[in-house]
Amino acid sequence: MDTSTLTHVNAAGAWDTFWQGGVGQWLATKGLHIVLVLVFAVVTTRLIRWVAGRISRRLNQADSGDAMVRSETVKHRQAVASVISSVAIAVLYVVVGVDIANQLGLPVGSLVAPAAVLGAAIGFGAQRIVQDLLSGFFIITEKQYGFGDLVDLTVNGGGNARGTVEDVTLRVTKLRTGDGEMFTVPNGQIVKSLNLSKDWARAVVDIPVPKSEDINHVNEVLREVSAAAMRDGDLPDLLLDEPSLMGVESIEVDSVNLRMVARTLPGKQFEVGRRMRALVVAAFRRNGIATPGGQPPVLAGVGADGEGR
Repeated sequence: MDTSTLTHVNAAGAWDTFWQGGVGQWLATKGLHIVLVLVFAVVTTRLIRWVAGRISRRLNQADSGDAMVRSETVKHRQAVASVISSVAIAVLYVVVGVDIANQLGLPVGSLVAPAAVLGAAIGFGAQRIVQDLLSGFFIITEKQYGFGDLVDLTVNGGGNARGTVEDVTLRVTKLRTGDGEMFTVPNGQIVKSLNLSKDWARAVVDIPVPKSEDINHVNEVLREVSAAAMRDGDLPDLLLDEPSLMGVESIEVDSVNLRMVARTLPGKQFEVGRRMRALVVAAFRRNGIATPGGQPPVLAGVGADGEGR
């Protein structure tokens, strides 16, 4: 037997000894277990997300409320389903991580005390994250807003973020603006939340009229506008009741401001306000009523709390 053949035989023997000495057995037992656990984690994660999406779709289909707006219960349940799925995935990853550490022979039990110290240190450095999580918990449990709500958030520092809620988690709230932009707001930075689409909203239209006009005649025209609004195309579908004339709201130097209000579906107050202004302008033109400087009536404010701004 020549030298090369002897070297090959010795190498093969050494590999067989190494393989049979424990590595092969470890790969066939614990190594396989780790691979299966990782596959299980990936499959379970996708399953949890699929179930959460299916529940969200079922809630949309089961909503027996108005087709143009989802009920508050459905929006809240969708937010809760999203949070539960996120927490479930996080717990799954923790359990998988501990199991893999045990399979690798890492002393998980002896790491409890150092982990507690490390956790305390991280806690001091991650106070903002903890604040975000706690704020998100109360936002969801108190039903401040949910999926599809139109909200105006006052963010710490004086900024504002307005848009439609597309996602709510324990840490962040994601809003889509009318221009298609996405706001991602940490929940802990939200100082005040204004829900413009909770239960119902109100459109408030202030109408300036010159003092030279007969106020009684103007009031009659505006009452006709209120009645006409309930017959104007699809506008009645957006109104909860007939718009009301509140009378003189304020008196200026050369004009008086009359106010009309209309209760609308959540989030529809802006559209209703525009339609109401158009009806008022058309009615004033038909009846020869002028506005100061020839300006059309102004949409003074809209809100979901019953107050004009």
